[in-house]
Parts: sequence; C-alpha cells; structure tokens
Amino acid sequence: MFDKILIANRGEIAVRIIRACREMGIKTVAVYSEADKDCLHTLLADEAICIGPASSTQSYLNMERILTATVAMKADAIHPGFGFLSENARFAELCEKCNITFIGPSADIINRMGNKSEARKTMMEAGVPVVPGSKEAVYTVEEGLKMAKEIGFPVMIKASSGGGGKGMRISYNEEDFEANFQNAQMESVKGFSDDTMYIEKYIEKPRHIEFQIMADKHGNVVHLGERDCSIQRRHQKVLEESPSMAISPELRARMGETAVKAAKAVGYENAGTIEFLLDKDKNFYFMEMNTRIQVEHPVTEMVSGMDLIKEQIRVAAGEPLSVSQDQVRLSGHAIECRINAENPSKNFMPCPGLITNVHVPGGNGVRIDSHIYSDYKVPANYDSMLLKLIVHGKDRADAIAKMRSALGELIIEGIETNVDFQFEILSHPAYQSGDTDTHFIPTYFPEYCK
Repeated sequence: MFDKILIANRGEIAVRIIRACREMGIKTVAVYSEADKDCLHTLLADEAICIGPASSTQSYLNMERILTATVAMKADAIHPGFGFLSENARFAELCEKCNITFIGPSADIINRMGNKSEARKTMMEAGVPVVPGSKEAVYTVEEGLKMAKEIGFPVMIKASSGGGGKGMRISYNEEDFEANFQNAQMESVKGFSDDTMYIEKYIEKPRHIEFQIMADKHGNVVHLGERDCSIQRRHQKVLEESPSMAISPELRARMGETAVKAAKAVGYENAGTIEFLLDKDKNFYFMEMNTRIQVEHPVTEMVSGMDLIKEQIRVAAGEPLSVSQDQVRLSGHAIECRINAENPSKNFMPCPGLITNVHVPGGNGVRIDSHIYSDYKVPANYDSMLLKLIVHGKDRADAIAKMRSALGELIIEGIETNVDFQFEILSHPAYQSGDTDTHFIPTYFPEYCK
C-alpha cells in the first residue's frame, strides 16, 4: 500500500480524498494555487505545497510543477480527482516515467476512451450499441455536413475531446449546420486545444443514464448500478440520483452487463463510468466513457455501501476488487444536489465572493461533501461548485422528502447560490413523478434558460 499520496486537485474532491486516505492510514500532500492558500484541502492534508499563481494553467494544470512537488514531498502516488489532469493521457504517461503511481487507468486507455470518436469506434467493434453517427473524426464543415445528411437531422455536433458541455451544438437543418459546427469547433480549440469533431444522431428528450464500473489489475470488472443524470442545464449536470425510475431490473441487468463488456473491451482498470442515452422506447446507446471518478460518485456510495475512493486506491496498489458482481447489493434511493455559487435567474452566472455564514444540515442519511466554511472567500478562477448535498432514503419518495428538508436547512450567506432552484426542482410535480429527461429544466423552468 502507498505511504503518501499527493492530491492533484482542489476543493471538495481533494477533501474527500484526504478523508479516505486518513482512514486508510495513508499520509497526504495537498497542492494549492496562490488563490487557494486558505482552502480547506490545504488545511486538512498532512502537508501542503504551493504550485503557482491562481491561473489553472500555471497551477493545477501545470504537469511539471505537480510532478516536481510529488518528488520533492516524496509521495509515491498521485490521485487526480476529477477535472484538471484527471483524464490527461500525457500526465498519466509522465507519472509512469517518473515511477509515480497514477491512481486511474493507463495513458493508453485514457487516450482511447477520452477521445470520443476513438471511443465510439472501439465500442462499435466490441458490439456495444452506439448512437448512429460518424465512425471517423471530422475536421471540416463540408465533411460534417455530408455526414449529417447521411445520418439525418437533427444531429449533435460534439468535440472529440470535450466535456462539461463544452464544444457541443445541436443542428436541426442544413441552414444552421455551418454556424453550429464552427462555434462548437472554436469552443473545442479554445477549451481543449483540439479541433477534432464528430457527428451523431440527436436523440430528442433522452434520459442520461450512467453506470459506475470498477476494475482491478487482475481482469475483474463489476458495475455498481446506474445513476440518472438527466436534470441538466447547458449539458451540465445539476442533480443526480440512483437508482433511475426509468430502469427495470431486467433493463438494469442488460445495461450493467453492457457496461462491464465495454470496460473489458479496452482492458480497463480503476474507477470509470459508462454513459448511455436512453430513449423513450427504452433503447440505450453508448455515449462516452469517463476515465475517472465522477462528481456524482457519492450517490453510488450511498446505495452500494462501497467507498469508491478507497477502492480506487486499493486497485491502484495492485489489490483485487473487494467485491464480485454477485456480492454487490444496492439498497434504497440516493439523490445528490450540486450547490454552486451562481445566480440561476441570470443564466447561472458564477457568483464568487466572501461567504459570511454557513450552516449545513445533518441527520440520518444526510451527507455533505464540501470545502467551504464561514469567512471563506470563493475564488473566481475555478468551477463554481461549493458543496454536494447527498441524501439516502428507503425509497425515492423518502429521499425526496429528506432532500427538501435538508435544502430548507442549508444556509450559505454572503454570495448567491442555486439552493432555492434545487428546492424548486425537488418540489416540481414532474420531478416527483419521475417524468424527467435532459430537457427537464428548459421545459419546466424556461425563465432560467434565457
């Protein structure tokens, strides 16, 4: 087992990893930018080291500084969390060259599955159902339009290296295709330094269903059920839950087996997520694979009883999975609300600033993953997420009631947040009845989508 792990991330996920390491008896090193000097992860870790200015490119995305810090602090492994360098194949490769364990899959697998067009091709060869679309990468408007005509409008234009809703546009006809393609491609170049695009059939009002998988170095792969991530704004998740109201036990078994098959097709190791689109006729299609731990991993932990961060660390150290598929038991219902420093009524504009007072809810089945505290100044340089509020109930109705109660108790003063908006979602009859899809927010809350 590792003696010391450096966490190449910040905020709540860094705090989450530190806590898991503490329980395992592993020492931790936090890295921080000048803007994060007083962030909670720097205070909780055994050691902390500044790696640069506030800009992500000069700190959390600076591979050389992070690797230098790892060597200087004598850490033997790096946990990348999510975002930043977590799906960067070059970083995983450099870790290997420096004899530092990267807690995640190999650089080769990140390359194959992180590139969406390559991942589609791999899944098609493995017999996994995919959304009809381009088999090869697309670089020009002319190539894209030709493919769109073959597939049939509407189509989704996607950045091959995209994520977080960036580099994505829907085209409904030939007339709007060129502008949408160019805008998506420019966004991809700006955000990912990659102009590679692909085109796929746009499935209207689908559910976004993802399966959590875990794989070890000995060929064992298990899935831990699904998460329904259909409540989104601008292709970014707002609220997640497990299990999904739309999935029957038979469909869950089929989708889970497909997720395991997809992971085995690439020789996957560590935590990963197979993401599917589920249409109104219950047909499911592979969308992409995330080769890292997800923001919403706590809902799976609540229903499965497994600590995914600890399992990641054990697998990276060469240990076999702690459970086989027939030992996985899913119980109850879990919901996670992402609480962000943003103003929903102003197109979800980020609202950094000084938090003057915090009160978090508690009680049976209530969990908070966060890095904020009273008098903490939320920097403007990073993602706006402040905390994740997670609840677990005996069934969905119980979980909804528990989440509404917890949201009503949560207080964050000094800055704008989306707490009230989350409460509105949980209180909406369509949500409570399980009538959700990826268009839920535009359909029922159009005032927030101007």
